[in-house]
Amino acid sequence: MRGGGAQIRAVILDLDGVIYRGRTPIPGAKETADWLARNGYGPYYLTNNSTQTREYYAEMLAGFGIEANPDHIVTSASLTARYFQDNGLLPATALVIGEGGIGEELRRVGVRVVRRRGKRPIHYVVVGMDRRFTYRKLHEAQQAVLAGAELIATNRDATYPVEGNVIPGGGSIVAAVATACEREPILIGKPSARAGEAVARLAGVRPEEALMVGDRLETDILAGTRAGLRTCLVLTGISSEEEARAAPEEMQPDFILPSIADLPKLLGSPGSRGGRGR
Repeated sequence: MRGGGAQIRAVILDLDGVIYRGRTPIPGAKETADWLARNGYGPYYLTNNSTQTREYYAEMLAGFGIEANPDHIVTSASLTARYFQDNGLLPATALVIGEGGIGEELRRVGVRVVRRRGKRPIHYVVVGMDRRFTYRKLHEAQQAVLAGAELIATNRDATYPVEGNVIPGGGSIVAAVATACEREPILIGKPSARAGEAVARLAGVRPEEALMVGDRLETDILAGTRAGLRTCLVLTGISSEEEARAAPEEMQPDFILPSIADLPKLLGSPGSRGGRGR
């Protein structure tokens, strides 16, 4: 596994597959989150799931006994809203293919959100996970892009981990829209570097002082590598240790752990604070 040099000062945790699967918490997640908070690591949360707002996730974590400030939570939906702000794209009208979290986060920064085309021009089509995706929605998105709208993907996760299984993720919806439009989208969430960079800025640390903990090589670990973060793969979600060891270098984590429950022991070791990873 890759090594690192800087002391870890902030920990960024993925949610699905790291803290919980579906509605079931990973054993030890609460204890680890409490330990991280007591020892000044944050923690911060970064999820590619765009279906809900940051406040929703804070309440969900509270249901597991984990205290989390919404300001410490970053979703691909909130990152997409930040993308509009940071790049001077406002005012704008966006046709959204997705669930409530995307629309709410975009409205908060001043984006006019629509679900169908109308007489006004549509500047962007924003796509995320949508469990009510239909052919009509696909057609609406296609026609808006063909008429000149820019295509934005909150994430491209092909699957989404739930209890004992996986279901189609937001990337499945994005793939359908991109195919219909014959257009590649602007990617906002993991594995884009902007995702990890945004949370490092939020934590007030240099990228190399942050540890990204995730369950998926092609999103969590790759996003961390691209942003210059240190990375840790936990084996409670999508990717396996065998896949990690066979992966291209940029998807190889600094550390591999059975689960988040093992994180306090790792962070208490000399290797995690500036030595070599596994």
